Amino acid sequence: MYEGPGDESGPLRRKRWKQWALVIGVVLVVIGLVVSLTGVWQLFQPSNARPTDVELELPAQPVGGAFGEQSPKWADCGGGFQCADVHAPLNWDELEGDTIQLRLVKQPAKNGAPIGTLFVNPGGPGASGSEYVRNSIAYAVGEPLQREFDVIGWDPRGVGASTPVTCLDAAGMDEYLFGAGSSTAERGSDEWIAEGVAASREFGEACLEQTGDLLGHVDTVSTVRDLDMLRQIVGDPKLNYLGYSYGTHIGARYAEMFPAQVGRLVLDGVLDPTASEADVIREQTLGFEAALRSYVTACLGGQDCPLSGTVDEAMAEIGALLDGVKEAQLTGTDGRTLTASTLLTAIITPLYAESNWGYLNTLFETVAAGEADVAFALADSYYSRMDGQYLDNSTEAFQAINCLDYPNAIDAERMREQAAELAELAPTIGKFQGYGDVSCAGWPVKGAAERAPVRAEGADPILVVGTTGDPATPYQWAQSLARQLESGVLVTFEGEGHTAYGQSACVNDVVEQYFIAGTVPESGVTCS
Repeated sequence: MYEGPGDESGPLRRKRWKQWALVIGVVLVVIGLVVSLTGVWQLFQPSNARPTDVELELPAQPVGGAFGEQSPKWADCGGGFQCADVHAPLNWDELEGDTIQLRLVKQPAKNGAPIGTLFVNPGGPGASGSEYVRNSIAYAVGEPLQREFDVIGWDPRGVGASTPVTCLDAAGMDEYLFGAGSSTAERGSDEWIAEGVAASREFGEACLEQTGDLLGHVDTVSTVRDLDMLRQIVGDPKLNYLGYSYGTHIGARYAEMFPAQVGRLVLDGVLDPTASEADVIREQTLGFEAALRSYVTACLGGQDCPLSGTVDEAMAEIGALLDGVKEAQLTGTDGRTLTASTLLTAIITPLYAESNWGYLNTLFETVAAGEADVAFALADSYYSRMDGQYLDNSTEAFQAINCLDYPNAIDAERMREQAAELAELAPTIGKFQGYGDVSCAGWPVKGAAERAPVRAEGADPILVVGTTGDPATPYQWAQSLARQLESGVLVTFEGEGHTAYGQSACVNDVVEQYFIAGTVPESGVTCS
């Protein structure tokens, strides 16, 4: 069993981590955790019976690379859920080498006679599927599917209670994510880019020191192979899968690699497999600018809006808040100083769901009054931070996975051109975007992933769900994936927010009839 090199060294000592994690391409950081801000300060409150607290017994070590023949030792972990750990190879090209473990959480079918297993992934990359099912089953999967399927969420390799990517202690993460930094270089200059590459390298080296060889094997292709292993373990001849956001990328790549094993796949909030890192940053920047504009329009037309004037004037007002944060030096009650990057994260977080737009009223009102605590509460909710501690490793895993999935080389002139384009196309938030290549330029392990279309020739029909007002995974990505897939069926939700299942009775019916009865809608069905 691979355990990594960090067993004896303990947490890293606190270092001076500049704020490059968010200064560079903050929007790429929000590819998508599917969460509901029903109460920002309680968003990541641990449940009373977390599956990670249960003592679990691993099955026997697979012999001869037969990982799909394991028998999980399911244990009760409260609330009607069962938990188990299983082995997976550290490197799928070396089946006789070291192994890692993967955490699973299952809710057995409520009717007692499951028609199969439904695997669920919430996105990220870096989000815990086990915690998603354990704590948010009603939000993740509708009651009809809970009745008919065993529902399993798993922590992908490097994530959560599976063998994790580990980089910094809480103090180090605070400095990396929220520290003011000391750079006086002009944004976009050679000196500024060099500082960013150095910061990325320093963070990556900390991850490598604590995580070891696993850091080079948390790519999406390895996770797809894990998922097919899990399908074999539960005994399903074909995979039934519900993937949200980045989870759609796992599902699409699964269909490409294992088309004959595709059962019923729903991909909701789609990441285009052909999109480069620059494409992702560009389209998400435009998406969040548009979502912010939709919020402003609704705000000005309602009551108690902290903004005023026309939509353009109110957008400029938000831009002025972002521009003025550095000079204002607003400090939270815990001593952290608010930066434009942290404020932008706070703005983006509620834009994932229209029902959460009200948090922006409070945010803009308090920041304009010189108060930073609401901004930090929103940013903390995104980073799973509570009372100065991080409840998971989602940020570390996010960086590690993306740096393998989006290998790139620094091209300073191209990045400057993109940054200028974003500032013009998205005048409120665009000036804080671009330069995404810097975030992985100094990463200590190199990925070999290619951004390529998926065909999944011979696969059963796959539902591709897109929301017209989705800021994180723009609708055109769903259209693109549906065209790429030989058997892709596009389902359109005319609405706002990230992902559609659970937000529309029409979408719910289409998805649930597909999973339960195999009913495939005509491509082009539209719900509102």
